[in-house]
Amino acid sequence: VLLVESGGGLVQPGGSLRLSCAASGFDFSRYYMSWVRQAPGKGLEWLSGIYDDGVDIYAESMRGRIRISRDNAKNTLFLQLNNLKIEDTAMYYCLRPLGAHNSLSGDRGQGTQVTVSS
Repeated sequence: VLLVESGGGLVQPGGSLRLSCAASGFDFSRYYMSWVRQAPGKGLEWLSGIYDDGVDIYAESMRGRIRISRDNAKNTLFLQLNNLKIEDTAMYYCLRPLGAHNSLSGDRGQGTQVTVSS
């Protein structure tokens, strides 16, 4: 299993970013996938997940500001981040989770850094 995130960067408050996760080594189209993040000095936080059929779910704290999607033909997972806040600064990871939809355990990429600063 290989998951490679990209798309992070430095953005001003109120800005947007689109994160990508290229998946390989498994049948991506058959798996539920999710995004988690880890802010400096904090633990992992589940953000969103998407089932193989495209049904998406979100953490209440993030609902309305993020959107998860996937392209099964390209084995790629996406996370659109909108109206970014300073507290969204974190390392963002895509995850092929074990267990429940909001599990923080599983196969994870190396992450992509999102920094929100003016």
